[in-house]
Amino acid sequence: MNKKLISKNHFHFIGIGGIGMSAIAMALIKKGYSVSGSDLVQNKETKSLKRLGAIIFDSQIKKNIDFVISKFQDQTINFVISSAIKDENEELYFCKKNNLLIKHRSEILAMIMNSYTSLSIAGSHGKTSTSTFLSTLLELCTHDSSSITGGIIPIYDSNAHIENTKYLVTEIDESDGTIKNYNSDIGIINNIDFDHCDHYSNIDEVLSSFKKFASNSQKLLINYDCKFTKNNFTSENQWSIKERDNIAYSLIPNVINKDKTIGKYYEHGKFIDNLNIPVPGLHNLSNITAAIAACRMVGVSFKEIKKNTESLKLPKKRFEFRGELNQRIIYDDYAHHPNEIKATINLARLFIKNTNSSDRGERGRLIAIFQPHRFTRVKQFIHEFVKELSKADVIYITNIFGAGEKNIDNIDSQLIANLIYKNNKNVKCLKDNYEINEKFFKLTKKNDFIINMGAGDCHNLWSILQNKNTFND
Repeated sequence: MNKKLISKNHFHFIGIGGIGMSAIAMALIKKGYSVSGSDLVQNKETKSLKRLGAIIFDSQIKKNIDFVISKFQDQTINFVISSAIKDENEELYFCKKNNLLIKHRSEILAMIMNSYTSLSIAGSHGKTSTSTFLSTLLELCTHDSSSITGGIIPIYDSNAHIENTKYLVTEIDESDGTIKNYNSDIGIINNIDFDHCDHYSNIDEVLSSFKKFASNSQKLLINYDCKFTKNNFTSENQWSIKERDNIAYSLIPNVINKDKTIGKYYEHGKFIDNLNIPVPGLHNLSNITAAIAACRMVGVSFKEIKKNTESLKLPKKRFEFRGELNQRIIYDDYAHHPNEIKATINLARLFIKNTNSSDRGERGRLIAIFQPHRFTRVKQFIHEFVKELSKADVIYITNIFGAGEKNIDNIDSQLIANLIYKNNKNVKCLKDNYEINEKFFKLTKKNDFIINMGAGDCHNLWSILQNKNTFND
């Protein structure tokens, strides 16, 4: 059960507006700590923190630090950063110069986890979705669960839900190597892939980080369908959506469509029951199976789980329906790695049906709008991006979101488009969301299914489109 955390501490977050940082800040406030933070962009998260009593600065200057030190001089002040904060940041530079107490966000999250029975989701893909599914099931089945995740969980309408509960669901970031800082009661490894090539040089380095996470977990739950987890980790707790023999938890699908997946659920090879999953997509079925398995590992009855699977929903920006403009359907997805794009396009295909002239006219096209994320990722995976994006009917690629990286190799989106053109002539580079907005009805047709993908600022496209003066062709 909840243990008392360190008292007489104040936490100042440098870059508090990010969804991961804001979730930890919200958790600390709920725990009774005083919190302040700074960010150049004010958003929904910073507004929520203000309502909870946090002091939020809309600049990142030395004067903020002076104010915090003066106001909270009777407390130990922890200056919290993420790996995204660069050394030249004025607040961070001042803290380092004056030998102030600097903590990485992972250290603070690890501290919070220690006061709960923690269930921690790590993995290259699907962490936020799995965290959302597990948070939902634990909340509805036990009413004794809290969550800190990297996305908005529909049941809470927040990325942080902190109460005096037994369980805590957390999403663990492996991108910067800080995955080694966490000690979990149940560690869950969704899958492992080579990514974050700004930090890791090869897959062996990625595996090394996950192995440290695994060794720090009292119990380990692994995805048996992922070759890297299957071949590099040993655990009596595995899940699969492909195999049932010698597998602890299996959910084998037999009906798959755009509305649901129906499958047979097994434990240790024994058939338990049929499950109707209201979330489409095989990758989501795997994530949900992981959540079910984790619930079973902490003693939740299968009867309770089955009853509450009908409430499962995807988090925001994970195949999120945004709306329809003149018979053009638009979805948002966070996909920014080739394997994520593959899964998202496969899911989108389930939604596209043949139509005849008597109802909606010609068959709709699948349009992929993609904003690449990080120059290092584009350089490393350019051919994989080309392969997966080419599977859409029409592809529009916008500017690369650098995420603070410098473009030292002079990489741009046109390089991807030129390679796609060899396989699919329906590809074009566009500057940004505003150019898409200006040309939207020239770029699209009625019945088109549009999936807008990326991890940068591409997800404001729907808001920009809504501000059009007219929705007529």
